[in-house]
Amino acid sequence: MNIEQSDEIDLLLGRMKAATAPLRTTLREIHDRGRGDHRGEVATYIPELAKANPDWFGICIVTAKGDIFEVGDVQQTFSIQSVSKPFLFGLALEDHGLDAVLRKVGVEPTGEAFNAIVLDEVSNRPFNPMVNAGAIATADLIAGTDYPDRLSRMLAMFGRYVGREVHVDNKVFLSERITGHRNRAIGHLMRNFGMVGDRFEESLELYFQQCSLLVTCRDLAMMGATLANGGVNPQTRERALDARYVKYLQSVMLSCGMYDSAGEWAFRVGLPAKSGVSGGIVAVVPGKLGIGVFSPRLDSRGNSVRGVAVCTELSERFGLHAFESGVPLESLEQQLDHRGRR
Repeated sequence: MNIEQSDEIDLLLGRMKAATAPLRTTLREIHDRGRGDHRGEVATYIPELAKANPDWFGICIVTAKGDIFEVGDVQQTFSIQSVSKPFLFGLALEDHGLDAVLRKVGVEPTGEAFNAIVLDEVSNRPFNPMVNAGAIATADLIAGTDYPDRLSRMLAMFGRYVGREVHVDNKVFLSERITGHRNRAIGHLMRNFGMVGDRFEESLELYFQQCSLLVTCRDLAMMGATLANGGVNPQTRERALDARYVKYLQSVMLSCGMYDSAGEWAFRVGLPAKSGVSGGIVAVVPGKLGIGVFSPRLDSRGNSVRGVAVCTELSERFGLHAFESGVPLESLEQQLDHRGRR
C-alpha cells in the first residue's frame, strides 16, 4: 500500500467516525433550538443580499484531521462578503511580507463602523484589514501582471482553502459595484495618502469580486480548519497559507473580526473569527477545528444572530475560549470520538 492509498483510507475512516460521533447529535440539538430564534433582519443595503431566505441555517465543524460534522443548510450557497477579508490579508502577506503590508494596513481594533470613511490620524493607514478601508488596501497589494492575473490568483487562493474551484456570483458583484460609492470614496481617500497605488480603481473591482465569491457553510468550516491545521487544507493536504502567517490571521480575527462587537466576542467566545453581512461566520479553534455557521438574520452590529449564539454555546460547552483554564462542561474529544459518551 502506498502513502496516497493510506491517506485515502484514513480519510474514509475519519468520515465513518464522524457519521457516528455524538457531536453530530449535539449539533442537531443546537440547530433545533436555533431555528426558533427569529431575531434580526436580513441585510438589504446590497440589493442581492435582500433576496436571501431568512430561515436558512447551517452549522458545520471540520476538524484539523478532515472529519466533518454538519447539520442544516450546509450546502446552500451565499456570497462570502467580509468573511473573505482575513484570507486575502494572508495572500498579501505572502506576496509582500509582514513589514511591507503593515506599512499600508494597521492591526488595531477600531470603534468605527466597518465602512467608515476614516483612517488612522497618525499613520494615515486603515486601522486593520477587517474594515472596508483595510480590505481595499489589502486588495491593492495582491500581486499580478494584470487584473485578470490578480483575480485568478485570488480565486486560486480561496480554492486551496475550500478544496475546490470557487466562482464569483455576477449578480452580487454587479450589485456591489452599483452600490459601492462609499467604498470608492474610501479608495480615493487612501489614494490621497498613498495607502493605495495608481491602480486602486482596479483594486476596488477586485475587492467587489472578493466579496461576491460563492461559498457554503461547509466551505467556511473548511477554511477555518485549514487555519487550525497550520495553513494546510485537512482534506486535500494542499497548503493554502505559509505557516508563518497563520498566527497573524488568527490574531487579527480575534481582535477585529466581528465588527463593532469584536471586544465582546473576544471576551465571551474567545475564538479567532470573521463574520459577513450575508450571514456567515467562520471561527477557528487553533490546532483542533474550524467552525462554519450560516444564517442571514443579522443583529444591529451586522453579525448573524444564530451564528453568534451557536459559537457562544460551543465555546462555553466545550471550553474552547482561547484563555479557558477551567474544566469544560463537556469533553470535545469524547464527542469527536464515536466511542465517547454524552
